[in-house]
Amino acid sequence: MKFLRLGPVGAERPHVADDQGRVFDLSPITNDIDGEFLAGDGIQRARAALAAGELPAVDDAGDGTGLRVGAPIARPMAVLCIGQNYAAHAAESGSAPPEVPILFFKHPNTVVGPYDEVLIPRGAERTDWEVELGVVIGRRARYLESAEQALDCIAGFVVSNDVSERAFQKEHSGGQWSKGKCCETFNPVGPWLVPADEVADPQALRLRTFVNGETRQDSNTADMIFGVAEIVRHLSQYLTLEPGDLVNTGTPEGVAMSGRFPYLAAGDVVELEIGGLGRQRQQLKSA
Repeated sequence: MKFLRLGPVGAERPHVADDQGRVFDLSPITNDIDGEFLAGDGIQRARAALAAGELPAVDDAGDGTGLRVGAPIARPMAVLCIGQNYAAHAAESGSAPPEVPILFFKHPNTVVGPYDEVLIPRGAERTDWEVELGVVIGRRARYLESAEQALDCIAGFVVSNDVSERAFQKEHSGGQWSKGKCCETFNPVGPWLVPADEVADPQALRLRTFVNGETRQDSNTADMIFGVAEIVRHLSQYLTLEPGDLVNTGTPEGVAMSGRFPYLAAGDVVELEIGGLGRQRQQLKSA
């Protein structure tokens, strides 16, 4: 089962796809795929309604020939990001592996659909890609004591592209990263939200990125320094995670900042995928 939101920007409607890829309208049980839906046992309610045949089928799966595919979650209250969470990526960034998770934030309005254009900001010099496993929170998380409690707070997983402008991040930053992370369109998400109980092991997922058809990133979440459960548990000691929040868990090696590849330019096409979670495609355009 996969959750998705279809329709024009700002008017997306909730849908669910079954194991055969058939798409059904979720409107009978929710107005959107948001924190209220997730916290209200929405995934199980959708599963039951789907099994009972209570959801109307739709003809168009939003594959690019009809309805637009939006981000599979409505705008989150917060987008929390973990930096340098793969040892090889930390090394290519010129940094030692962190001893504790590095936290930074993206503005929630950076979240766009998986096939929407990504806009290169005015004055940008070094726009970069970052494929990441996105964690969607399903229930309030505060002062969690164990990995088991942390995993119980996760609604599901998504493909997330933590687009970054490295000059803004490093040279214009004043010591913080967010100026290079919060530009409009800088967080494509989706195409689907896959429920956590349908992902056998979030630490065994292959991540890949392609730019103009050429491989850039090819790694596995097994290489994370801090795993998904530890990230959620750790964050809950410092802040309260709310249902619908998005946590980007870091990117593996193979970004342009490594010096091995050119930065993105208008007209480039970036494709990202995570095993079982789907594939994104964005074309770059000048803002």
